[in-house]
Amino acid sequence: MSEPVNTSRRRMAIATAVVPGAITGAAVVAPFVATLAPSERAKAAGAPVEVDLSTIKPGEKVNVEWRGKVVWVMKRTPEQIASLEKIPASQLSDASSKKSVQPSYVNAKTRSITPELVVMEGVCTHLGCSPTSKLTPGELGNDWLGGFYCPCHGSKFDVAGRVFTGSPAPTNLSVPDHKIDGNKLVIGITPDGKEA
Repeated sequence: MSEPVNTSRRRMAIATAVVPGAITGAAVVAPFVATLAPSERAKAAGAPVEVDLSTIKPGEKVNVEWRGKVVWVMKRTPEQIASLEKIPASQLSDASSKKSVQPSYVNAKTRSITPELVVMEGVCTHLGCSPTSKLTPGELGNDWLGGFYCPCHGSKFDVAGRVFTGSPAPTNLSVPDHKIDGNKLVIGITPDGKEA
């Protein structure tokens, strides 16, 4: 007859092999898993950005970096706001901003929460170039009321970032989520405080 099997010795042999293997496996996998988490630098790049609006004069535009993109913050003059009414909808590819990226809480015509302040990404929606400011009326022809021009392929945008018909850019300049609190603008936060 056969001798009875000593299961406690078998369990001890298995544990002796499995435990060090599991520890070694965890030690090898842990650094790889840690690299999947975003770095502090990446977290900071996506964090909301604050802008002091009291330092921006009417007619002035400042550049801010948010999520690796340039965001323009511009205080429009009364003349610039009035120019938006003078542009016929037929001259704009998306006059009501239905195809463009912008939050639902901004006014479609001014593309802003308040008419004076516009916040938009300074990135052409055609191929990602950076349009230049051409804010002086007549700077791009007698009918030019001021806005932005992309020198790469000729896209034209008004001071609300609406693209003109005939431009290669398919949509208006994108408007990121933002909140205005007195003289403080926070890019990356909705007016009700939710992070974008």
